[in-house]
Amino acid sequence: MSSIPVKKDAGEIGKANKRKYILEKVSGRVFLFCALLSVVSLLLIIGFVFYKGSHPFIAEGYSFIDFLLGSDWVPSEDKFGILPMIVASIYATIGALIIGVPIGLFTAIFLAEIAPRSVAKIISPAVQLLAGIPSVLYGVFGLAIIVPFLQNNLGLIKGQSLIAVIIVLAIMMLPTVVTVAETAIRAVPKAYREGSLALGVSPIGTIFKVVVPAAKSGIMTAIVLGMGRAIGETMAVILVAGNSLVIPTSLTDSIRPLTTNIALEMGYAFGTHQEMLFATGIVLFSFILILNFVLARISSKGGN
Repeated sequence: MSSIPVKKDAGEIGKANKRKYILEKVSGRVFLFCALLSVVSLLLIIGFVFYKGSHPFIAEGYSFIDFLLGSDWVPSEDKFGILPMIVASIYATIGALIIGVPIGLFTAIFLAEIAPRSVAKIISPAVQLLAGIPSVLYGVFGLAIIVPFLQNNLGLIKGQSLIAVIIVLAIMMLPTVVTVAETAIRAVPKAYREGSLALGVSPIGTIFKVVVPAAKSGIMTAIVLGMGRAIGETMAVILVAGNSLVIPTSLTDSIRPLTTNIALEMGYAFGTHQEMLFATGIVLFSFILILNFVLARISSKGGN
């Protein structure tokens, strides 16, 4: 009599294990599908942009060197040179990094290592809230506040300039740099700090000689992500850049970065003009890849 329930229990256990096995297999396939979907989407976007952007140089005989080094962008006259836009993008990105990275890093250090919890609970949400503000509102703020301020105090005819773009981009990249860098600094084990303090190093010395180097990988990630936002930003830049197709020679010159050029003209472009805008996207994409590679190399060398 007692053997029958035992067999029944064993059968139920077997069925339960089988259901768990099937559930595990299905879950694994779902996760794999999601991962592949992300990769396939990336490949499709890259493939489409490169296909459209490379067509003028492969099928129509345009010179890619003249495209990169040319200084005239006049689609109606079949002139496509993006050197002023490349230089403007580089200057704007470097300027935003010079201003935004130190401020963001020092803010992250303050929040993670120095600020009392009551203060950090106020500042951290405020910084994170900046990331939720639409980029066009940053541009409106820059156009209404920063541009007139520069125009009045620097004696400019038009306040829309490279320095205005740099300031706006530096503000926009702060949430990314602060949030990621703060997380990396907080992830450093307490034993590092305790060991440094036990050796007689001051708290500030511990932060800059022990904690920050230990969190270097996360900090570099923060810089890369912030740089990506600075390079790829469009709407805010359109409002404060000035839209001049000249190579900037000073911070007060108006500019047209690569992203602005694509956004302004893609709506009405067609034919070769449209394909050259896709080629501009290829240059922008390559630019981001090169900068990421350089920062990754710097980070890996520093860790050896």
